[in-house]
Amino acid sequence: MFALAGCSAGPISPGDSGAGDAGQGSTAATGKVVRRPHADAAFDYQLGGAYTPPAGTRAVSRDRSAPPVPGLYNICYVNAFQSQPGEAVDWWKRNHPRLLLRDDAGKPVTDTDWDEPLLDISTGAKRRDLADIVGGWIDGCAAAGFDAVEPDNLDSYERSHGLLTPDDALAFTKLLAHRAHRKGLAIAQKNTADLLGRHARAGFDFAVVEECGSYHECADFAGAYDGRVFDVEYRRKDFDTACRSWGSQLSITLRDRDVVPAGQDGYVHRGC
Repeated sequence: MFALAGCSAGPISPGDSGAGDAGQGSTAATGKVVRRPHADAAFDYQLGGAYTPPAGTRAVSRDRSAPPVPGLYNICYVNAFQSQPGEAVDWWKRNHPRLLLRDDAGKPVTDTDWDEPLLDISTGAKRRDLADIVGGWIDGCAAAGFDAVEPDNLDSYERSHGLLTPDDALAFTKLLAHRAHRKGLAIAQKNTADLLGRHARAGFDFAVVEECGSYHECADFAGAYDGRVFDVEYRRKDFDTACRSWGSQLSITLRDRDVVPAGQDGYVHRGC
């Protein structure tokens, strides 16, 4: 395995979030400015743990429990459509059992790849209750000083065995986007190319994508978001292919699949 620093997008001055030129932001109804990131800004994906970003980094995504990085464009990761595994599952079962999606036998429907139960966004009432909970996390991202929020598992309906629909996901997304914009945060579409044709109605401002090079989706995301796309590849050959085709237009980052912090075994980071 190899560990290489990302390519430089140039120094960032104090107070410059990397949000771009005038006109790249919009003003929410509250009067707060929602700032979108630069297209092709060097990016680091730190969901496995926070560490000092490589030189030249201009944007970073971190878990909502981690602090933002001063001077960078900071994206706050929130698992909005599924529970985190482990103790978080017990918290949902104990405090909000009706908000976990359940099959006909009453058992939670689970994303078996990550051992994460799906949240039940199937009705307006449940979506509103979930938006109150997840919205509190979004508020915390804003209070901590993040610039944007990245709600993960938008595509949970694909793992719901037909119990959820794309319309359910988009209806919930609209609630989250409204909450984020009220707090002055941009909101990212996470993966889910099937919903790109409806991204504007959902309220998304940019995209965070995993393996658009591997799945041949970079062109679709680039067109939808005018290049404001952060793509993370996990295989060197997919990274090289994506860089050759899209490296001049999109922010493409190679990371190890476990996204471990710098200094740990298996750490990989490279940008183009």
